[in-house]
Amino acid sequence: MDSWSRNFELLINSRTPLIWIRTKEEERLYKVIDKSCKKLNIKRFVSWDCVNGIKGVLNENGKFSNNPLGVLNWIKAQTSEIPTILLVRDFHKFYDDPSISRTIKELSSSLRETNNNLILSSHILPSSEELDDLITILNLPLPDLSELTALIKKIAFNTDSDLSEQDLNELAIASSGLSEIKVKQVTAKALAQRGKISKFDIKDILEEKKQVIARSEILEFCESKSSQNDIGGLKLLKTWLKQRYRAFSKEAQEYGLPIPKGVLLVGPQGTGKSLTAKSISESWSMPLLRLDVGRLFSSLVGSSEARTRETISRAEAMSPCILWIDEIDKGFGGDARSDGGTSQRVLASLLTWMAEKESAVFVIATANAIDKLPAELLRKGRFDEIFFLDLPNSEERLSILDLHLKKRRPSYSFPLSTIIDRTDGYSGAELEQAVIEGMHFSFSENRELMEKDLIKAVSELVPLSRTAKEQIDLLKEWSSTGRARSAS
Repeated sequence: MDSWSRNFELLINSRTPLIWIRTKEEERLYKVIDKSCKKLNIKRFVSWDCVNGIKGVLNENGKFSNNPLGVLNWIKAQTSEIPTILLVRDFHKFYDDPSISRTIKELSSSLRETNNNLILSSHILPSSEELDDLITILNLPLPDLSELTALIKKIAFNTDSDLSEQDLNELAIASSGLSEIKVKQVTAKALAQRGKISKFDIKDILEEKKQVIARSEILEFCESKSSQNDIGGLKLLKTWLKQRYRAFSKEAQEYGLPIPKGVLLVGPQGTGKSLTAKSISESWSMPLLRLDVGRLFSSLVGSSEARTRETISRAEAMSPCILWIDEIDKGFGGDARSDGGTSQRVLASLLTWMAEKESAVFVIATANAIDKLPAELLRKGRFDEIFFLDLPNSEERLSILDLHLKKRRPSYSFPLSTIIDRTDGYSGAELEQAVIEGMHFSFSENRELMEKDLIKAVSELVPLSRTAKEQIDLLKEWSSTGRARSAS
């Protein structure tokens, strides 16, 4: 937030006449601007909305209610004697009016001759291209960790809640991605229930995060109960992930390690790519946000790019977190000419962010078909590593079958060697389905699961390695050239 304030204060000092700030946090924006005004020794900070008119000027309070043109003419008439900042709220509802648009144009030049500034706040960006070159746009970021810590500390002090330093830090980290008013709502709920705030409120905070993500439509908050112990095989990938998790620690930053960027998992369907993404969330105790690439694309020109920026902003605000882009090949594997280049522009925005990001957002992308992936996505620097998840070998098939059998029939006692020999080319998902199918056979005869049930199940199941042999052979050939590391 300090960098945002410095940038805002620089715009004020450089006499930037018109500033559009996008935010839903009106109260917080007012406090941030007021703080900057005091720092810059600006004596007069005035706010306006269509219901209450002007606030903050002696003898002017309440003027120009429901008169947006009047308040623009008011700031236009102010001299340089007392530097004035005027904040007008919800102005996106008025500025399409020709007289208001004309007045804003005139203010863009007349305000430069004074020490006065007009700030327009709204939850959306301006839609008129006519004023694009005249207005400087800023996005007010959600509260950072230091702001959240200060806010929760203040609430704890005012409510006599005895918070330890560790509990305070945990609550602040859990609250990342929430607005100031949402944090106040969660703490108010805690006070109503228990009379104080404590680390037990983290559950309520995570529930509020789910609601925030649900309203975004593009991101989905995924709950995961799967750990890496629920995945058979993939030993090299598991070891690599353990190393990357340690790189998020404070000690790793002091050692000089950068925050991990992410990983791309490529392989046939059913080899554990999605399960790996879910297991990372559980093992790392980080929220998992699933990005629906299809919903990024909108029919309105420019909307897809705006949605991408909004998604990136939301993910960064939720950090530390995991951003899961499932089946990225389907989202960006089409012909760019068919959509006017929208997919390429959206991909470019994502790739630039992935290469330059410094936030603790670990991107895990999965893909089934390598031939559809754009070459720029595979370039080093986008992801920390690219792993190829091949169909499991005999040792891994034994591990996967044993895992699923112990989960559903923990008392099973028959050998698996015959079944392992008959499942060459089967994926992990197909092995799980074979166990379920075998259980249907035994259950229909009112008896315990036996070896013959699994043998019958695998003999009737047609694996993907036969129905999509060419696609899998292409993946194996691509991986064998050294373009990806083996996960096993």
